[in-house]
Amino acid sequence: MERKKSNVICNVKKFRLKKGWSQQELAETVHVRRQAIYDIESGRYLPNTGIALRLARTFGCRVEDLFVEQVSPEAEPVHVIDDIDEEPSTRLALGRVRDRLIGLPLHGSESIPFGLRSADGLLNPDKKSAFILDASNRLEKTIILMGCDPAFEILSQHVSRIAPEARVHCRFASSHRALNSLADGVTHVAGTHLHNNGETEANVAVAKEKLSGMNGCVLGFSLLEEGLMVARNNPLGIRSVVDLAQPMVRFVNREAGAALRVLLDDHLKCAGIDGNSNINGYRNEVHTHREGAYRIACNVADAALGLRAIAEAYNLGFVPIAAARCDLVIPKDILNHPTMKVFLDVLQSNPLRKELDSLPGYEGGSITGKMIAEL
Repeated sequence: MERKKSNVICNVKKFRLKKGWSQQELAETVHVRRQAIYDIESGRYLPNTGIALRLARTFGCRVEDLFVEQVSPEAEPVHVIDDIDEEPSTRLALGRVRDRLIGLPLHGSESIPFGLRSADGLLNPDKKSAFILDASNRLEKTIILMGCDPAFEILSQHVSRIAPEARVHCRFASSHRALNSLADGVTHVAGTHLHNNGETEANVAVAKEKLSGMNGCVLGFSLLEEGLMVARNNPLGIRSVVDLAQPMVRFVNREAGAALRVLLDDHLKCAGIDGNSNINGYRNEVHTHREGAYRIACNVADAALGLRAIAEAYNLGFVPIAAARCDLVIPKDILNHPTMKVFLDVLQSNPLRKELDSLPGYEGGSITGKMIAEL
């Protein structure tokens, strides 16, 4: 097999699901390994001519129906608006004003949505019911995703572009809270980026523990860089968690149980440092990356746990500690949700991977949409 070109869309999975076949069943029918079917469907490879013809005969269609060339739009001149005397961001919000394409850079505070978010409903005075503002069929096509990867909003937008009637509501939650919410049935998907201990896959192990026998799958989403957010140009010269023990450093921590808090405590233990006794602000907690970044931006803290992408959004400095894989945990019955097919297709799409790769401190191409484990 040869490596897939980025402008070819693979529809093998769509035809396979119409038949109600598993990847193994299709592999046996066309005389290839199951891994080959997975690689073809995930967009990592294009099959050779013989396999492509066997797939087409199996489904009773043309090869062109299974593998569609996507014609990329030609490059178009753009007028980039930027008030900052720096190189413009690669990521742009685009709009056409008369005959001119205008690009609004998505960096710093501009990468965070402007304005108030419209509600789907209003809580009634009884506190037990809601006045619905949106169409009921739109609510049926809405997925709730809980986790703490800020790139989930990008995933949500990609889903809406392909299917405007489909929505993904993203809600910030630590990995443990997201998995607990999944077990309690109050979210469709949980995002988790727990840190591995030895060869144990922490995301998979904790998901199995919290879901206690619930069938499902764990899909890769992103690789993201974690560490310490600090003031711009790092005026205190913070280079590692050891420097947090300096008396002049005002630190702000994450809540107990948060993946970044566990990461910090592991590094402090290895360094022989008692955070409670030696770090100014160790018991001062926030519950999101953005809260910590905001405190540094307002000069009420010097360091906080967070992601490189959030640090850059707030024009802060960053000290890397580790890279973590963020996974998506999806129960088996949720795979039948009307929006889930679009959701899964987007995870396999080249545009999403390319945008994740463009984010500071992110990598998506090698992991996004990859099957990590079945529960």
